[in-house]
Amino acid sequence: MKKQTELNDELRPEYDMKSLLKDGMRGKYATRYNSGTNLVLLEPDVAKAFPNEKAVNEALKLVIKLTKLQETASAK
Repeated sequence: MKKQTELNDELRPEYDMKSLLKDGMRGKYATRYNSGTNLVLLEPDVAKAFPNEKAVNEALKLVIKLTKLQETASAK
């Protein structure tokens, strides 16, 4: 016979886990999350240079423009 261990959770007594989880679906939003998410880990010195995601996006867009200009100039 297995010994039952008492769960130490902080769930209020009025919440019934069976009713909370009966309509749950695993991975319901996984596809939507994966399609719109692209996380990149920045090194600390790089992250320090950009205060927010808008600044990072603007800098990367500028790099793209400069790369295209350089490619156009070297093709001539």
